[in-house]
Amino acid sequence: MTKPNAIIWLWLSAAIIALDQLSKWWAVNALQPMGLPHAVIPGFLNWTLTFNKGAAFSFLSDGGGWQRWFFVVLALAISAVLVVWMARTPRRDWRTGLPLALIIGGALGNLIDRLHASQVTDFIQVYFRQWSYPVFNIADCGITVGAVLLIAFGLFAGKPADSVR
Repeated sequence: MTKPNAIIWLWLSAAIIALDQLSKWWAVNALQPMGLPHAVIPGFLNWTLTFNKGAAFSFLSDGGGWQRWFFVVLALAISAVLVVWMARTPRRDWRTGLPLALIIGGALGNLIDRLHASQVTDFIQVYFRQWSYPVFNIADCGITVGAVLLIAFGLFAGKPADSVR
């Protein structure tokens, strides 16, 4: 008999994908023209529609098209590895299941954009005075929060309860 695993956390991945795709649909339809900031919290947060053919911080955005398929393969490979990791993780280990689900949801949310439009839709702009963080989306939030949680839980977690005897 197999033990229950963390695959149940894929519900969160599906929720991230749905929220990401709905928010991108809204952004494309509501935030025209492209690049025009719409103040949400003046001095801190705008909705600003942009499109990115690359990865984080527009890395490889001017790659000539090959980067689309590179990022598609990368997202699929990483998601597959993380799903296998979840399958080998006990269901009660939320400190692993939660971050992996966030990363998978984010990776697949951006993958859908790459497959559909050859670019990722971004619209969240955080800024302060002259400083501005690169525009991002809900999928990017899932990837970033998931990675930070995975690192934090890995660094600061005590010994698993099963190993204490």
